[in-house]
Amino acid sequence: MTEIIDGKKIARKIIEKVKRDVLKDGLNLKLSVILVGNDPISVSYILQKKKACYETGIDFSLFNFPLSIKKESLIEDVFEISKESSALIIQLPLPHKLDTYHLFDAIEVDKDVDLLSSRAIGRYYSGDFSIIPPTVSAISEILKGEDLVGKNVVVIGSGRLVGRPVTHWISSQKATVTTLNSSTYDIKSFTKKADIVISGVGKSGLVRRDMIKKGSIIIDAGSASEDNLIKGDVVLKNVIGKASKVSPVPGGVGPITTACLLRNIIELKKIYG
Repeated sequence: MTEIIDGKKIARKIIEKVKRDVLKDGLNLKLSVILVGNDPISVSYILQKKKACYETGIDFSLFNFPLSIKKESLIEDVFEISKESSALIIQLPLPHKLDTYHLFDAIEVDKDVDLLSSRAIGRYYSGDFSIIPPTVSAISEILKGEDLVGKNVVVIGSGRLVGRPVTHWISSQKATVTTLNSSTYDIKSFTKKADIVISGVGKSGLVRRDMIKKGSIIIDAGSASEDNLIKGDVVLKNVIGKASKVSPVPGGVGPITTACLLRNIIELKKIYG
């Protein structure tokens, strides 16, 4: 019997706690989101964030810029928007022409709830920060109660949002972790031996039944737009009956990540005032 992880249920508990904290402490908070272009998956995720903000009493502002915007102009806007916000995120993906590192570093560290600036992510990797990236936090919520010590964990993807920070967190839990990337030969030979598979590539149909071990936990942190639908890396129906637990897309990691992002706003407020 495969357990389908209910991300909305997990997220609801976190959202309710954030709402209580906002009310209890009378916090006046504002999340600003910068979007370049109109990527459909990005728009979907932003709508989730907007809805969650309104539920918790956190103000929300969206700044939508055209694909034609110049890097220098956008960096200036990031600086200005950051000054007037409690928290700021730059929605990924961004056009290839934009220098993401300079953009992320324009976010003040006390507003960087996604931990994408070099200062914030550096503190995370050094263990000198009380918050962790929202997607990592969401995966930790899904794995809460699981004994990870000595487990064989495979992370598919080495991106800055999922792969790299998740690999770091898994290692800190004393599990044995292997990170796969686009140059990895024969992904199946790794995933077949894994107790836990975490995929964050954004490639529909990547993980299938014949690639996993019976009883393994499969966490789908990837998303891609296909036929006007958002699909994950894992072929959900295909792995049911073989995996012990699997997170769906949508409704799995996504809503928990949004809730954890809002929780980070509260935590940063506690740290920096």
